Amino acid sequence: MSFLFKPKRRRNNSGTSEDADLNLSPETTKIREYLASRENLSLSTFTIGATLGTGTFGRVRLATIAIDGKPKYMALKMLKKTEIIRLKQVEHIKDEKRILSAICHPFIVNFFGSFQDEKRLYMIMEYVIGGELFSQLRRARRFTNDASRFYAVEIVLALEFCHERNIVYRDLKPENILIDKEGHVKITDFGFAKFVEDRTWTLCGTPEYLAPEIIQSKGHGKAVDWWALGVLIFEMCAGYPPFYDENPFGIYQKILDGTIDFPKHFDPNAKDLVRRLLTADRTKRYGCLKNGVDDIKEHRWFKGIDWDAALQRKLTPPFIPTAMSENDTTNFDKYPDSVERGHPPEISAADAALFEAF
Repeated sequence: MSFLFKPKRRRNNSGTSEDADLNLSPETTKIREYLASRENLSLSTFTIGATLGTGTFGRVRLATIAIDGKPKYMALKMLKKTEIIRLKQVEHIKDEKRILSAICHPFIVNFFGSFQDEKRLYMIMEYVIGGELFSQLRRARRFTNDASRFYAVEIVLALEFCHERNIVYRDLKPENILIDKEGHVKITDFGFAKFVEDRTWTLCGTPEYLAPEIIQSKGHGKAVDWWALGVLIFEMCAGYPPFYDENPFGIYQKILDGTIDFPKHFDPNAKDLVRRLLTADRTKRYGCLKNGVDDIKEHRWFKGIDWDAALQRKLTPPFIPTAMSENDTTNFDKYPDSVERGHPPEISAADAALFEAF
């Protein structure tokens, strides 16, 4: 069994998808084809801008490249090979690339390509200008019932798409949901995603969002994403997660105890759905019953939702991000630029071979 947890959250005080599944936009197709046609793609191919986020293995930075004489802005995920090897995450990183390169969905971030050098792996992603849902939630303190429902609808459709292809996402949380320029969601960071036809036993995730079966090492599958959806809906409506403690093990105990204290303002229909999603017995959890995701989509909290229109991005978003230009980064937190001195860390030939053909 392997163990990997994301750090505690920031707070204020195998089946595969075939290419036939892809329905790439002309813009995405153009960018993918251009990058694939470039020989010796390297960091110097891009103009590197501000840091958009940081993580265990490195950081994500704004990157610019000229295509047909026009600047195209992308998010460049830069991952340190030494850290990936040290934390035994080589297969997770490979899975992330394999999954993202094989899927395309209106509410999942677009993947454009990848390359590597002796020091890092690089993944070229769509730049989603509106920043994290987490930041918007932090500013709003909590979302209205209608806003929470809007975001939940688009996330349900993205998870349904993944599950139809035997992909378990395993890291749903506000930090991994971006808002595009029109106000729609884009799920990002597939570092824990995996093709799973039945169950997997890797212990990973973010403490507040872990399903009981992950904590208890019982083996888990798609049901963990529906549990996480319940946590997310609660957090959007309440402004805080249902299970919280200063100590991760305190969080796990509260998850296993299963007690949920809903604030008085919580919509009763939303409360009912959250309870059905946060059901410890996964055989009785919504999303896992005979009708699958339809039980969720037909729940009374979603009454009146046109799911076909939602998939076509026709629902009206509750919030449109402000951006002064296509490369505006003001919707992201500010990070100090990294300064690394000396030569790249040495890795053995055997370790280098782990990333062959990345």
